[in-house]
Amino acid sequence: MTTTRPPGALTQGSRTAGGVGESTLRPDGLLKVTGEFAYSSDMWHEDMLWGHTLRSPLAHAAIRSVDISRALAVPGVRAVLTHEDLPTAVTTYGLEMKDTPVLATGKVRHHGEPVALVAADHPETARRAAERIRVDYEELPLVTDEASATAPGAPLVHEARADHHSGHVPHPNILHRQPIVRGDAARAARRAEVTVRGSYVFGMQDQAFLGPESGLAIPAEDGGVELHVATQWLHSDLAQIAPVLGLPEDKVRMTLAGVGGAFGGREDLSMQIHACLLALRTGRPVKMVYNRFESFFGHVHRHPARLTYEHGATRDGRLTHVRCRIVLDGGAYASSSPAVVGNAASLAVGPYAVDDVDVEALALYTNNPPCGAMRGFGAVQACFAYEAQMDKLAARLGLDPVEFRRRNAMEQGTLMPTGQPVDSPAPVAELLRRVKARPLPPERQWETAGGAPDLRALPGGLSNTTHGEGVVRGVGYAVGIKNVGFSEGFDDYSTARVSLQNAGGVPVATVYTAMAEVGQGGITVHAQIARTELGVAQVTVRPADTRIGSAGGTSASRQTYVTGGAVKHACETVRERVLERGRRLFGARHPAWAEDGLLLEGGRVVTGGGEALADLAELLGDETVEAEVEWRHRPTEPFDRVTGQGNGHVQYSFAAHRAVVEVDTELGLVKVVELACAQDVGKALNPLSVAGQIQGGTTQGLGMAIMEEILVDPVTAKVRNPSFTDYLIPTILDTPAIPVDVLELADSHAPYGLRGVGEAPTLSSTPAVLAAIRDATGLELNRVPVRPEHLTGG
Repeated sequence: MTTTRPPGALTQGSRTAGGVGESTLRPDGLLKVTGEFAYSSDMWHEDMLWGHTLRSPLAHAAIRSVDISRALAVPGVRAVLTHEDLPTAVTTYGLEMKDTPVLATGKVRHHGEPVALVAADHPETARRAAERIRVDYEELPLVTDEASATAPGAPLVHEARADHHSGHVPHPNILHRQPIVRGDAARAARRAEVTVRGSYVFGMQDQAFLGPESGLAIPAEDGGVELHVATQWLHSDLAQIAPVLGLPEDKVRMTLAGVGGAFGGREDLSMQIHACLLALRTGRPVKMVYNRFESFFGHVHRHPARLTYEHGATRDGRLTHVRCRIVLDGGAYASSSPAVVGNAASLAVGPYAVDDVDVEALALYTNNPPCGAMRGFGAVQACFAYEAQMDKLAARLGLDPVEFRRRNAMEQGTLMPTGQPVDSPAPVAELLRRVKARPLPPERQWETAGGAPDLRALPGGLSNTTHGEGVVRGVGYAVGIKNVGFSEGFDDYSTARVSLQNAGGVPVATVYTAMAEVGQGGITVHAQIARTELGVAQVTVRPADTRIGSAGGTSASRQTYVTGGAVKHACETVRERVLERGRRLFGARHPAWAEDGLLLEGGRVVTGGGEALADLAELLGDETVEAEVEWRHRPTEPFDRVTGQGNGHVQYSFAAHRAVVEVDTELGLVKVVELACAQDVGKALNPLSVAGQIQGGTTQGLGMAIMEEILVDPVTAKVRNPSFTDYLIPTILDTPAIPVDVLELADSHAPYGLRGVGEAPTLSSTPAVLAAIRDATGLELNRVPVRPEHLTGG
């Protein structure tokens, strides 16, 4: 990894080892690679039952009746629940709109919707009992795309809508719509000297996390319930669970269990309410673990999309206007679709300076699987399309694609299409320059000294489909822009509690938040911040639960910014309280205590010049110094419903990729040789973790480019490939070299100047791979993922 910092970019702080800016190892890393880490699916209780969910085999159907008698007769079955057994009048939940039934009521709206629950002594008993439940369905007409959703007389996915978006949409099957209009795109189009248009299709991608949905619900003596669960946002789960159970929130106690990845797929509830219902009904702990097949039905996916774009430019390569329309398939329930629409619309033009813009983005209600959050969150779909357009326009103008992008690259001070100024570094041109300047990997790497090809380096890999005949190399570039944090006026904050105490003569800091550690390394960063701000070596990070205030979701690349900001502020408060204690005790005897520049460093209180004033443990004595804070970043505002204008985002992040691919044009096979990335991270709090985030996001973008897609039958709306046998994700043999070039251009509005890292590389890696394949084949390729038949004409 290459890192570049401008002069003065390093922040002030203590020199305690393991602090901010160092590549500190993760405490859970060794446990995970050796298989010793306890994931939520590993939890056990000696008296527990097993829960199982019966799911709909149809995508849209009325439920005439449900007969559970045969299931109840199975030995070992302790409870069978349908919607009629729900304890309160609150029977729906949802992230933004409470439109998702806990159990299907009256009808099902997608393949795999939960209909009934079973609790039994053994998981196989629960499964067999669920198979005995008889549900009488009457199939209903399907809504599967925009044409069937908005046609005259189209069946309504949701018969009655009274949500805060319904007044802004032209049809009840349109879930949300957001236009972005700035300048006069129609007039600018008449002035354009070169115009290109394109229609693009983006497939449905799965988060494909390692650990399936799982959790353990334990009934409590006070009538409440304890839930140990793998999730991305404990307090959001709590706010949706408690009303359905008919319990106050303080009687639903949630603890984060070991999470095996998330990528957005754990923002929505899966088994949480179901396990709690069964535990409260039976009076015994209930564990639920989805198998991989069920996991495909148990969480939302990335929105598939259809995008139409028009770009115009002058002969000298300056963009005149962009017009586009983005249609996202939200599936049967809302999830986070409105926010995804807002991101897709506001970032639809990409990291380019364009005065005249006309954008429309919308999400549909359909009978396809529900879609919601996934890494990149609306910006990924847009980036694939606008970067293809930039390549088309560069070709029409006879310009190098990187040079054309650099001529139009935004920079600090550029106005977004929403009218919001980019008020921190936006090194788009520099990122592109860096990836282009990197030496290309050697050609024909499959050739070995012995003459036999190394099959691992060839398209098709170990399947041995080619020995190098007809293999063509291509190189492609792309750059993207992603927002950081929750947007559009959301009250985005985080809570942190930090304490400092003397533990046997050693000062020890304890950090406590409700942040969900889902693999991003937040626990490591919180310890680094505490070491930096408090100058102590020993830091304990407490497990996350709902006994402390919300930390928000582990999503939108926000946790290091927002919860890290809360930890930093809490540490600063503790530090000031410790120093004030020292001033009271020693100020009269040592005038240096009156200085403002005192530090906690190496377990001591020192002056700016390094003079030690007190041993920190002795200063603390028996007292614990503690602070709990809520920390907020600067506010955002909703986008105008008509023009889309508004300061809707907190921060922007940028990444650029260069892809090198080799394509067997006869067999339609692709080998990605290298995916070089350059990204501005503001400040790398943990450089090793930053590189891992960039490489991970890059790999997910690679998967979307050439292999990952959930296939939904267009006639039945049923998922055709709900398993890792048929849904392919990159393995180590598919993953190329991913050299990373990190810039650290501080954002003065953010803690330490940092910038959210995890999502931006997922945007630009997909279109970079597509650009390289186009370079190798000369094909237009307006759809992802690319399949072999797209490259061979099959």
